[in-house]
Amino acid sequence: MTSTEQRDRPILVKGADLLGEGATDVLVVDGAIAAVGADADQHAPTGTQTLDADGLVALPGLVDLHTHLREPGREDAETIETGSRAAAVGGYTAVFAMANTDPVTDTAEAAERVVDLGQRAGYVDVHPVGAVTKELAGAELAELGLMARSRARVRVFSDDGRCVHDARVMRRALEYVLAFDGVVSQHAQDPTLAGRTACCHEGELSGRLGLPGWPGVAEESIVARDVMLARHTGSRVHVAHASTAGTVEVLRWAKAQGIAVTAEVTPHHLMLTTDLLTTYDPVYKVNPPLRPAEDVAALRAALGDGTIDIVATDHAPHVRQDKEHAFTDAAFGMLGLEQALSVVSTTMVATGAMSWADVARVMSTGPAAIARLRDQGQGLVVGAPANLTLVDPTREVTVDAARSASLSRNNPWHGHTLTGAVHLTMLRGLVTARKGLTWGASDV
Repeated sequence: MTSTEQRDRPILVKGADLLGEGATDVLVVDGAIAAVGADADQHAPTGTQTLDADGLVALPGLVDLHTHLREPGREDAETIETGSRAAAVGGYTAVFAMANTDPVTDTAEAAERVVDLGQRAGYVDVHPVGAVTKELAGAELAELGLMARSRARVRVFSDDGRCVHDARVMRRALEYVLAFDGVVSQHAQDPTLAGRTACCHEGELSGRLGLPGWPGVAEESIVARDVMLARHTGSRVHVAHASTAGTVEVLRWAKAQGIAVTAEVTPHHLMLTTDLLTTYDPVYKVNPPLRPAEDVAALRAALGDGTIDIVATDHAPHVRQDKEHAFTDAAFGMLGLEQALSVVSTTMVATGAMSWADVARVMSTGPAAIARLRDQGQGLVVGAPANLTLVDPTREVTVDAARSASLSRNNPWHGHTLTGAVHLTMLRGLVTARKGLTWGASDV
């Protein structure tokens, strides 16, 4: 059966626990949700295929606002196709590809190329994140308006990996994107406080290990500056990968003032702590760095109460020769797409801190709203595109990095046993992944 034939065939998802709020049926016809409810089967056309979803939680397809797909330039670490496969395995139906590629996504042509490669792969919708400044140099604004008006319809801009540290440039960027309801996603890190050799959180442990660190205030000071710039310009700012309790305090204050700020937290900052650095294992080298347990607790609480809006993976694949060095010399970053849902399930749902409806908000509808997506994150309602993720909430999975769909193996979850696993991913009626494998020529 070809992909086109499988998409064209109606599917009745039978007995799914919709957002964890009760079992129901979902009918998919011509790539859209045609009916929801106990009587959905009555609307099913002849030849409809039934998919038994008893015991599975149904969520709208996940959306990742922060993914590094490495193409163009570092196809040895990841390509748009392999990253899309990893995303589908993780329950995603849309991802945002960061701009720090080679060449940088700082023109309309480069942004459209990313869209075309994503469509060719076909596993998820791939949306480019446009650079804020040319060549990520932090000096001159990139083609923000041209990228926004292009076929790529760019609405999210970021120099991620490099903070837009010049306040004047950041102000101009916020003023510019206001015209087309864009958002600037900031990698908040003051370079004058971080230092060139810093590689982990600054604290007692970094001193004991002899590792140069940067303090939490390097992040917090930029977040504070940017929310004030957002208030001044009336524009939207998004805080990428928030990682400290101090950042949570700034966000809570800013939202109380009505400032248009949103924020994301990564799965690794929800679970992993700086104590892991005692192994000197470079898989745990990431930017922003892993933080102490008290920061992790603050991040979980902020995600639970809505101060932090969404979960984003910061999926950052690296080839072995870039990662397997002494800790201070290794590349920053870790994989995230395939285990993100399981980490959120383990840390937030299994602990009672969040419901599955909350998971849908922070991993689907929320990120889609921030990015102003038109056909993702609409929820499981009649007329919406059939972007669907089925989750087995009780299934325990022990992660094996060697089985990753990503080209890279810098997986911090290797050996971890997580509760809750993606069972099936559907993009506009096409099953793109099932039980850890991307969909091929077999039936559902």
